[in-house]
Amino acid sequence: MAEAVPTAPSGRRRRWHPAAAPLAVLVAGAAGAGYLWGTDPHEGGHPLPQCPFRFVTGLLCPACGATRMVYDLMHGHLAAAWLDNRALLLAAPFALALWARWTVEGLRGRSYRPAIAPWGQALILLTAVAWTVVRNVV
Repeated sequence: MAEAVPTAPSGRRRRWHPAAAPLAVLVAGAAGAGYLWGTDPHEGGHPLPQCPFRFVTGLLCPACGATRMVYDLMHGHLAAAWLDNRALLLAAPFALALWARWTVEGLRGRSYRPAIAPWGQALILLTAVAWTVVRNVV
């Protein structure tokens, strides 16, 4: 007897298992972390890419300092990570929780797409803009 082919809600044939994307994000993140482990972004002359927003405008974007923050977290320097990017450090547990839920649902064979209410989207955008202004003024 032939095995049933999983289909998406639209009736189309699904190409990838729902866990493929979150697991690919895990592999890419682990590869990036492995590379970053031995490359100190606090020192000049490293081969890490520059922030395109900062390159064009000369201003810090909401994510500027993320590479240094991750490096400091991996090396156990929480205070230095806090100084690198406070907003992103505070948002990281929420992002990890979303990724974990995405992975769990994918491993269960279900797709997961979090829905953020319009007011939540506006709050995230306003927070990012406020953080950009604050870190460039102070």
